[in-house]
Amino acid sequence: MASANVGADIAPSEAAARMQINSRKVSVSKERKRVPVMGDHLVPNSKRVAIVGGGLVGAMEALYMAKRGFDVDLYEMRSDIRLEEMVEGRSINLALSTRGREALKAVGLEDEVVTTGIPMFGRRIHSLTGEQSFIPYGKKEQCILSVDRRKLNETLLTAAEKCPNVDMHFDHKLSRCNIKTGEMTYINYDNTRETTADLVVGCDGAFSAVRRSAMRSTRLNYQQEYIPHGYKELTMPPKEDGTHAMAKNCLHIWPRNEFMMIALPNQDGSFTCTMFCPFDFFDSVKDETTLIERFEQFFPDSIPLFGRDRLVEMYFTNPVGSLVSVKCDPHNVGGRCVLLGDAAHAMVPFYGQGMNCGFEDCLLLDELLLKNKLDFAATLDEYNSKRQPDAYAICDLAMYNYIEMRSLVNSKSFLLRKKVDSLLNYLFPRSFIPLYSMVTFSRIPYGEVIERRKRQDKLVKIGAGVFAFTAGALLCYGVYKRRVAALSTALLCNLITLTSTPQKTIAGYLKLS
Repeated sequence: MASANVGADIAPSEAAARMQINSRKVSVSKERKRVPVMGDHLVPNSKRVAIVGGGLVGAMEALYMAKRGFDVDLYEMRSDIRLEEMVEGRSINLALSTRGREALKAVGLEDEVVTTGIPMFGRRIHSLTGEQSFIPYGKKEQCILSVDRRKLNETLLTAAEKCPNVDMHFDHKLSRCNIKTGEMTYINYDNTRETTADLVVGCDGAFSAVRRSAMRSTRLNYQQEYIPHGYKELTMPPKEDGTHAMAKNCLHIWPRNEFMMIALPNQDGSFTCTMFCPFDFFDSVKDETTLIERFEQFFPDSIPLFGRDRLVEMYFTNPVGSLVSVKCDPHNVGGRCVLLGDAAHAMVPFYGQGMNCGFEDCLLLDELLLKNKLDFAATLDEYNSKRQPDAYAICDLAMYNYIEMRSLVNSKSFLLRKKVDSLLNYLFPRSFIPLYSMVTFSRIPYGEVIERRKRQDKLVKIGAGVFAFTAGALLCYGVYKRRVAALSTALLCNLITLTSTPQKTIAGYLKLS
């Protein structure tokens, strides 16, 4: 969850009420902690883990750490979203795929989450003329799931809250963190809270306070890049009968080369539509007339589906968001601190891997904890060596996929390559896997995905070269054979006219030949 400090805008009476709610939650979880729990998933452990950030990745990591028996404190600077009517921050729908589902499966939540998602089997492309075409994601049965960000976050928080060794602290903003000692100070309205942990897990988003603290005390490399495109969300309502206004089981794209609009289905029959455009585009639309002109020019078939008046109201009410890509190295500071999710690798949303990658962070860290017998130092060093190159790779792939979604899907050569990839995957299912399938429908490390793609590109180019050479040779051979046949036919005709019997004709032909 991208966090914002909302405490300053809350009235004193409301703030006091929320503090009472939060304190009750903590006391309940501490009461549960007195009950000894043993079994395959929970082994008592004296170490304390502090997770900073109660968004998707933070709540997921709390479940994993609780499963390994650690005492877990989850700190979130915002209020409990389960108690809020409206939640500020990003609301772009999420696309759940294999990496995320595997992580949910390990904590027993896959079935619950999948039942609330809508399967999408491919991209439905909307042309300027309103014509539509379908590009499947992979094999017939392969799909990604459109899931609601807030509902998923609430599901994870509720599951974490049920763990007897998890305490949740909302409205707690991290103000100081000593990465080397694990000492932290939080601000809770007008109060401060001092605490210490054996492991600090930074899951506090692209503008991570934990990462800033690590940068001040260690040689942590960091890079940040804003792309020159922003986004604006619009909602396409359901039809009068409550059904979806467009085909339900696909991701809709209006690709316009330099920008695009996408739409993901929701369970209530609506679509969450997102415009990704240069900031100049948004800045140039200042009135209703200009807006309608732009939509008639670029997204004409969407206007009756939105409704003209509704479109105008939404467009000028909803804000324009910015998109940032973040990379850092390393992802850990010794055995005391580790960064997960956007805190380590915020990415633009065009591959639908932000959440999936963050969830896989948690799964990989858990796998390595088991391998290293819950030793933090050994685990975090190995985790960084494995995950940091993959994080860089998926950030780069996400940038590339924006070009693919807004532009390349209009290219005949791109569509031909997709068909070639599908054919080769059908013929060699284990050795040739399309790029999108490797990213979305497997757990192949992202760095390895890029290397395999490069090798596959070489094979396809070599194959195309061999095919072109062979086709050219056959064509030349065919021309040669036709010319020889024509000469032979002419010679045979001449012989027929010079001889009076078939025997003489054949003999003469053989002799002259």
